[in-house]
Amino acid sequence: MIRNRFRQIALGLLVAPLALGLAACGDKKEEAGAGATTSGEPLAKVAAPAGKAWADTIEKTAEGGYRMGNPDAPIKLIEYGALSCSHCAEFAKESFEKLRDDYVASGRVSYELRYFMLNALDVPASLLATCGSTEAVIPLSEQFWAWQPKMFENLQAAGDARLRQLDALPKEQQFAAFADVAGMTEFFSSRGIALDQAKVCLADTAKAKAIADMTQKATEQFNVTGTPTFIINGNNVGSMGWKELEPKLQQAGAR
Repeated sequence: MIRNRFRQIALGLLVAPLALGLAACGDKKEEAGAGATTSGEPLAKVAAPAGKAWADTIEKTAEGGYRMGNPDAPIKLIEYGALSCSHCAEFAKESFEKLRDDYVASGRVSYELRYFMLNALDVPASLLATCGSTEAVIPLSEQFWAWQPKMFENLQAAGDARLRQLDALPKEQQFAAFADVAGMTEFFSSRGIALDQAKVCLADTAKAKAIADMTQKATEQFNVTGTPTFIINGNNVGSMGWKELEPKLQQAGAR
C-alpha cells in the first residue's frame, strides 16, 4: 500500500531520536468495561458564560491536549488521533460538525484532541498544527484531515529516492525538509502559519519529544494502540467510527 510504504520510509528518516513505535490506524474495536460510561439519566444542557459559546472555547490541557467546550462538562470525550491516519480523517469528516454543534455546544460534552504519533509523518504535522494560537489547533487539525490525501499524493510524486536523500540531512533539519516534500508547510502557510514561524516550530525538538512522550503515556495509561481511540470519562471505549461513538455519548447522558 502506497501510504504504508511512505510511512515506513519516513519512520526511518525522522524518529530515531524520539524512539517512536509504529502503531495501527483504524483497528475498530471496543474495550472491555466500556459500559462504565453509561449513566442511564439524560443530562441537562449547561449554558455558556454570557457572550461566549462552548464550541468556541478551546484550551490547552495540562496533559498536552487541546480541549473544546465546557471544561467542567459532565461527559469528557478524548480522542487520541493521528494526523496521518485515514480513519481519523474519515471520523473527522463524519463527526465534527455534529459533535461540535449538538454535543459540545450543549455544555454537556467536552472534546479533547490528543495527538498520537502513529508514525513519523505525524511529528512535523503535529508541530505545525500547534504552531499558531491555541484556538486554531482543532480547526487546523480538522482541515488537515480533509487535505490528507493530497499529502500522500505529494509523497508519491516525490519518490523513494528523494525521500531517502533526507536521511543525509542533520536530524534537526529533517522535520522541515520532510514537511516541505509532503506539502505540509505550504498547507499551513495558506492558513496563517508563516514560513519563518513554521521553520522555528519544526526545529523544536523539545516539543517533538513532548509529543512523543504523550504518545507513550497514552499507551501506558489507557492502552492506546491505534487511532482513533476514544476515552469517555476516563474509560477507553475503543477505536470506532462516529456511528458507533455517538450512541456511547448518548448513553452517558448527552440526550
